[in-house]
Amino acid sequence: MTTRTPYATIFDDESSNPERPERPIRKEPMSLVLRFTDDVEDRFQLGNKGANLVKMTRIGMPVPQGFTLTIDAFRQFMRERKLPVDQIRESIAWLEEESGHGFGSGLQFSVRSSGPVSMPGMMDTVLNVNSEEELLTSARDVFASWNGARAREYRRLHGISDDLGTAVIVQRMVFGNRGESSGTGVLFTRNPNTGEDELFGEYLPNAQGEELVSGATTPLALTELRDRMPDAYEQLHDRVKELERHFGDMQDVEFTIEDGELFILQTRNGKRTGQAAVKIAVDLANENIITRRAAVQQVSPEQVESLLYNHLEDPGDAKPLVTGLPAAPGAAVGRAIFEPAQAAEEAKSGPVILVRPETTPDDIQGIAAAVGVLTCRGGYSSHASIVARAMGKPCITGAEDADLDLDAGVLRVNGNMVRSGDVITVDGSTGNVYVGELELARSEGSAELETLLEWADATTSLRVWANADTPEMVSAARRFGARGIGLLRTERMFNQPESLQLIREYILADESAKRRQTLAALQDRQREDFIDIFRALDGMPLIVRLLDMPLHEFLPEGYGDGDERIQSRRVEMAEVNPMMGHRGVRLGISQPGLYKMQVDAIQEARAEAPADVRLMIPQVISQREAIVVKEHIDHAGLEVGVMIETVRACMRADRLAEHTDFFSFGTNDLTQAVFSFSREDAEKKFLNTYLDQGLLQHNPFTILDEMGVGRVMDMAIRWGREVKPDLGIGICGEHGGNPESIAVAYRLGVSYVSCSPFRIPVARLAAAHAALAEG
Repeated sequence: MTTRTPYATIFDDESSNPERPERPIRKEPMSLVLRFTDDVEDRFQLGNKGANLVKMTRIGMPVPQGFTLTIDAFRQFMRERKLPVDQIRESIAWLEEESGHGFGSGLQFSVRSSGPVSMPGMMDTVLNVNSEEELLTSARDVFASWNGARAREYRRLHGISDDLGTAVIVQRMVFGNRGESSGTGVLFTRNPNTGEDELFGEYLPNAQGEELVSGATTPLALTELRDRMPDAYEQLHDRVKELERHFGDMQDVEFTIEDGELFILQTRNGKRTGQAAVKIAVDLANENIITRRAAVQQVSPEQVESLLYNHLEDPGDAKPLVTGLPAAPGAAVGRAIFEPAQAAEEAKSGPVILVRPETTPDDIQGIAAAVGVLTCRGGYSSHASIVARAMGKPCITGAEDADLDLDAGVLRVNGNMVRSGDVITVDGSTGNVYVGELELARSEGSAELETLLEWADATTSLRVWANADTPEMVSAARRFGARGIGLLRTERMFNQPESLQLIREYILADESAKRRQTLAALQDRQREDFIDIFRALDGMPLIVRLLDMPLHEFLPEGYGDGDERIQSRRVEMAEVNPMMGHRGVRLGISQPGLYKMQVDAIQEARAEAPADVRLMIPQVISQREAIVVKEHIDHAGLEVGVMIETVRACMRADRLAEHTDFFSFGTNDLTQAVFSFSREDAEKKFLNTYLDQGLLQHNPFTILDEMGVGRVMDMAIRWGREVKPDLGIGICGEHGGNPESIAVAYRLGVSYVSCSPFRIPVARLAAAHAALAEG
């Protein structure tokens, strides 16, 4: 921790605890071997474990003494296969003098790894080392285990750099197997599952640590230690709570009692659940052990996320039936249903998973009714992904090893079959699909989470808004703490059957009179929808994006098969590259009646349900487009902004700022434009190869590309604010809920990020982390 209250740092001052004499500190540390008494705490030389042993020694903890072969020694070993033998011998001689025993004659050592990042159980450990050659061999083995298969795989899974390396700790052995007044144990200073302020751990009398961790003997609860050795328990309690105060965090402590004497073998920040992480951080701040800012830093966005979605407790031995793309987080169990209408009906009698080859706007009722979605095709930006994420439902797309036979009502995967009505489990966080019901851990909010997020909001100027298209989503956004609605996608409002039928009639109409008639009916329908949404706002501002979606997408393949008029219009409207085709502002200019209808519906709705509404024009490339659209609509009393999704719009930001009231970056389309990638094609065909070969560090559609897309945005922001210094600038889309992308947004100086309602708590914490990281 970089920020502490005076109470938390009382023992950082060597003179502040006169009752506990401290060991002398050597001021001239050795270069490759450092003793616990040396005045060096660098975890990138000593590893976390080694650095903590030095800190515990400094504050007078009963630590069995030892020394550390530094990470520089590791690097020398990997280059030359040599250990600093002379320095090791000097430290052994020091320990012999310190303990009053000769090496091998009452003095034995443990040899363990100590990396800068915790890798529990991944590295070798050797105990009861009695001779010099055994010690040197053990040190070589621990160094070599850095490149062992399990350690490499652990680093790959957790994104830990192979270049960090490891130190080796050589520590005097103490023995918990010397009778009933001896024992060994592991504890947490608070409950790592719930966060309650209670010692939580296990204890074995008359045993060594390896017996405890091996599982060969059933350990006892710590209360047994309190009953058997009350003095030792009381001393242990006081010591570990002192460690908690010193490190400002819940500690995971290993201890041994030898003939009634307590020894602390190691301490580290304890692993914990998301629920515990939030409670511990808030409680530590309320107890004045850490500051509120430190509490905010102590909880990760991933831990907050775990509180918001159901997730698999533990798959155990269950093997996935198929694996697709983890398109929307969370897990769900339900009956596999293959038709949207049937899903809506079956959901009345129990949870269902909608399984489709891919989804279209027609499937919205099935998606809304289902607890999760699985598609055989599609990517992270497919219809199913976007809609499910917005609704907070788990979704897996692109499960291409699965073949869905809708006629037979069977999902086939490598000889296995799932029939309609069979129960499956989907894990949208991993992309795995399982046959049968697996146990889920239920999501839980807490009062402590609300407190933590209030503290987070107070540390940053970056605000979090929400993407929401229905009154229910607006209400959820407000409940999760959104400051506004940064994106209402009006094309989603056409998903209801009545509206969908009207927009199709408009598309298929051959006569202008028929088009005017359907537009009038659509205006009535949209007015009622807007009234419901405006009432749900409860004072929050709302940005409405005018229609962006190409009209031909309302006539998907399969709709109207056999109807010559529909098929003819579909062929007429087909586009080679729809993303760059007849959509957004281009649609609004070529068919101005559409945007006029939408804005008239908004103005009529505002007359009945007053609201702070702002209009956003998508896909602009020039100020003339914005001017033309504004001429065609009644925007009296409404701010009008533009969605910046094209490189040209970024290059013309100064001119756009002259004629508009705000910018909002559509970072998904802007990323496609800057990279010249089609997202779905890239993610299906070559993006993983680029990531595996290190050509890209991250998927740019998941984490905003600061060096490319970010630089284009930076120019647009600077040029726009040169014209209007107080120009409001936001980011809407998936990047708005990604912690790494939020950090980029903060550095760019945007005003707000907008994300799915269910990502708001994560985004609020990430916005605070971004501000705290910049000081």
